[in-house]
Amino acid sequence: MREYGQELVNALQAQQEEVSLNGTPVIVKGNPEETRAGYLDPYELKLIRQWIDASQQQAPPATPPTPEQQLQLIRDAMGFPNRNLNTVEIYTGYERIQLGDNEVGLWRYYPRKSMRKPNKPCLIYIHGGGWIGGTVFAVENPCRLIAELADAVVFNIDYSLAPEHKFPNGFNDCFNAVQYIYEHAEEYGIDRNRIAVGGDSAGGNLTAAAALKDRDLGTRMIAQQVLIYPCVTFINDVKGYRWELSQFEMAEEQRAMIDPMLGIGRPTEADPEGKKAWELYLPTEEDVRNPYVSPLLGDSKGLPRTLCIGAEFDGLRIQSEVYSKQLAEAGVPVKTIRYKGCTHAFIDRLGFVPQAEDLCIEIAEALKAL
Repeated sequence: MREYGQELVNALQAQQEEVSLNGTPVIVKGNPEETRAGYLDPYELKLIRQWIDASQQQAPPATPPTPEQQLQLIRDAMGFPNRNLNTVEIYTGYERIQLGDNEVGLWRYYPRKSMRKPNKPCLIYIHGGGWIGGTVFAVENPCRLIAELADAVVFNIDYSLAPEHKFPNGFNDCFNAVQYIYEHAEEYGIDRNRIAVGGDSAGGNLTAAAALKDRDLGTRMIAQQVLIYPCVTFINDVKGYRWELSQFEMAEEQRAMIDPMLGIGRPTEADPEGKKAWELYLPTEEDVRNPYVSPLLGDSKGLPRTLCIGAEFDGLRIQSEVYSKQLAEAGVPVKTIRYKGCTHAFIDRLGFVPQAEDLCIEIAEALKAL
């Protein structure tokens, strides 16, 4: 059951007009229930207030956690208990496959009514979680809804996480999974010429990196990439991108709530260039300049058509829109959407914020157009 009315989703779907923002053509989608500039979406605002109330009621730990305990606390806090909005029966498959040096879990979702239908479109989804956390379970409901809306097979990769398995482990898992699915397309009932790869946050980073490697190797397995508030650079001041707080318009009465939401991708006084974000994920600092780590530093020519998604109050929005511009200038067909009033990881809140459902519809429409 939704926490909002269907009319809000319809209103978001009706908003398809591009405007130029910092030289990037962007479709800006706003909730008609909150049209003021710099304000949180009312459904996001409700959730944030609940989080604040819950955190204030939590007692501090008796002793400081160890680094291992702190990592587990971070992992446990990721994700959101979203809703299943499916209206048809969705089958779930699971297998563990040996890909390179790693055994990788591969989930897949497909409508029962068309399970025998061949040549369906396909989305290979890579979950977020900062390369150190996140789970396939946090995005199961969005994946299942996309499978229904696009009449597609949607895969969900359970890839290796840092710091136990640093780069390129997780990246190799994702790319090798794409290759495996491409090679077994007929068995899965999909058209190997209609394969999209998508992911959110760190998953968007891994998606962009996989598309780069696919282009570099000339394998051309990926027909579309879906970048959902992706991290595309670990470096704050590079190639037309610099993080600036002034690029976020915040209503003064909500500033205290919005400002902390901008933390991902935000440089600190101790790390003004934003370089320390690499420490858990990468073996060495030099890796930050590898295009498979920071896709913004790569050549974008010849990449597949792209759907790029940003949230207004997300610290990664600036770099993702810079990347959209770079892709477009390289001749890549790009559709860029900014969801007003939303914060990072909003797809996790399917059923609680209308923008998450609208995004699933946008992804499904892109798949059907392949």
